[in-house]
Amino acid sequence: MNVQRSQITEQDFYFAQDAIRKLADYFSNRVVGQNALKHSLIASIIADGHILIESVPGLAKTTAAKAISDAVDGKFSRIQCTPDLLPSDIIGTQIYHQQTGKFETIFGPVFANFVLLDEVNRSSAKTQSAMLEAMQERQVTIGGNTYRMPEDIFIVIATQNPIEQEGTYPLSEAQTDRFMIKEKITYPSVNEEIEILNRIESGAIERKVPAVLSIRDIDRVQDIAERVYVDPVVKKYIADIVNATRDPGRYLLNKDLAKYIRIGASPRATINFLRIAKASALMNGRTYVSPDDIKQMCHPVLRHRIGLNYAAVADNVPVEQLIDAIVNSIPTP
Repeated sequence: MNVQRSQITEQDFYFAQDAIRKLADYFSNRVVGQNALKHSLIASIIADGHILIESVPGLAKTTAAKAISDAVDGKFSRIQCTPDLLPSDIIGTQIYHQQTGKFETIFGPVFANFVLLDEVNRSSAKTQSAMLEAMQERQVTIGGNTYRMPEDIFIVIATQNPIEQEGTYPLSEAQTDRFMIKEKITYPSVNEEIEILNRIESGAIERKVPAVLSIRDIDRVQDIAERVYVDPVVKKYIADIVNATRDPGRYLLNKDLAKYIRIGASPRATINFLRIAKASALMNGRTYVSPDDIKQMCHPVLRHRIGLNYAAVADNVPVEQLIDAIVNSIPTP
């Protein structure tokens, strides 16, 4: 049975726009440039999804993640991933008290509203997998007992270095698929780098600024985003794009590119496409999803879900080129 969602009222719309503006301004005061990352971070919070951020060291991945989480008055925890990090260091463990003869459950830093997994691919596969249950089922198992994550908001912001960097462990496909979107950070322009120097010199970057939104505010914006209208034609557009990643030889206009795709996106990509498109539409000042919202978020949603083969690596074909070819091959409604 289909449940009819209530329409977005004018009051709800202006509340969401004000909240989005506050998040964007807070981010811009802490991070210079990186507009695509700003959009993706805010959209992932509105869509209640996890985000993976990749770049070479030193491009403010951690600063960006911390900035967007500091804007919300919720519980924040940071986990620095290293090769010797254990799963219990993340989810928690049980400690035996000899005096009482009982075990005490000690919760790990994963029990927070915002969890920053810094350099996640520097930890071992066993430690990375400790987050699978938390990110998907929003629960963890400690000593045979199941414990729920925060009911209101639980968002993982993970940063990683490119896999070519020494001392990194590639995330498994099952792990990366848990992230709603993956964003890449590029080098700043000369003018942006000068602005960074100016802010450091003035002390603006280090200045502590209070949170601008509460957890309840984010809950309300998320509820509003869920009520953004998506036409059946747009839903089919999403499904066609995702399906084309699984059968590129059938859809791609340039058949030569089809040989580079080893595996396509899962149904989780279709679901996340819908959720992030609603958030993006709201950020773009609309109460309905347009095909432009889909195109805007196609790279973040698909770049970590399309598996490339060795031929793509040998020919230096980036996944974004294949995504663009797929989107261009699907008629826009």
